Amino acid sequence: MSLFSFMGTLEIGLIFGLVAMGVYLTFRVLDFPDLTVDGSFTLGAAVTAALIVSGINPYLSTLAGCLAGAAAGVVTAWLNLRFNILHLLASILTMTALYTINLRVMGKPNLALITDPTVLTPFEGLGLPNMYMKPLFVGFCVIAVGILLALFLKTQYGLAMRAVGANKRMAQANGIVVKEKVYAGLALSNGLVALAGALFAQTNGFADSTMGIGTIVVGLAAVIVGETLLSSRKMLIIICSCIVGSILYRLAIGFALNADFLGFNASDLNLITALLVGLALVLPQLRKEWKAKQAAIKANGGDA
Repeated sequence: MSLFSFMGTLEIGLIFGLVAMGVYLTFRVLDFPDLTVDGSFTLGAAVTAALIVSGINPYLSTLAGCLAGAAAGVVTAWLNLRFNILHLLASILTMTALYTINLRVMGKPNLALITDPTVLTPFEGLGLPNMYMKPLFVGFCVIAVGILLALFLKTQYGLAMRAVGANKRMAQANGIVVKEKVYAGLALSNGLVALAGALFAQTNGFADSTMGIGTIVVGLAAVIVGETLLSSRKMLIIICSCIVGSILYRLAIGFALNADFLGFNASDLNLITALLVGLALVLPQLRKEWKAKQAAIKANGGDA
């Protein structure tokens, strides 16, 4: 893998670190399987790109993209809590609706941002090549958001949100308003994913109606890979594991596609993704079985 490819992979891995944080919030904190992210990723990119093309400040456009993603999360939560629609079905309904909404927002399937100002424009005069400047800017944003999210989840409100995911009945018995925490959690999760979409559109120079397909798989894979490598109860390390998992996942994809001896090409991306996710799911179980076996051997005085 060339240095240029490595920096590009690092940049995308950092951006999808935001997606992994959003997926962690719903799957691990709230125990809410949410497929809305496939649509909210594109929604963040579409709203941001459409506003930038209309002449709106890129930072305000990015904020609007995040808020639009948060609104999509609220809709999913509303369908689930108000009408008792199953989590997965509610998120699929929102995701399906978002495909049309994204097309409406952009007015066409693809919007180019090559000649328009972006959040990166103020830093382009510093003399740093784009291949370094983009990962540095994205990395700063992701680390800042990660620290804020870790601090939030350690507040009383964040602890209440985690309690809802751990045991809803117990949380309700302790006076926690469960529905409010679910609304807030899904809004925050999809807002983070939409921020990732907004940054992706601006760093790559376009927004496309199909760019969100498979986002949930990538986010889930990043969470699982991160948890496998950095297992901890400390919230800051857990958030770091999401970012590290996302970067390693992207590097593994890049390595598989660039290693000639493996024989993969670009059209094999879905197969590589499935293999990596499967490996990430199997490894923790294998490690658990190996530890149990070692403990049994030790208990029997070293006899196999």
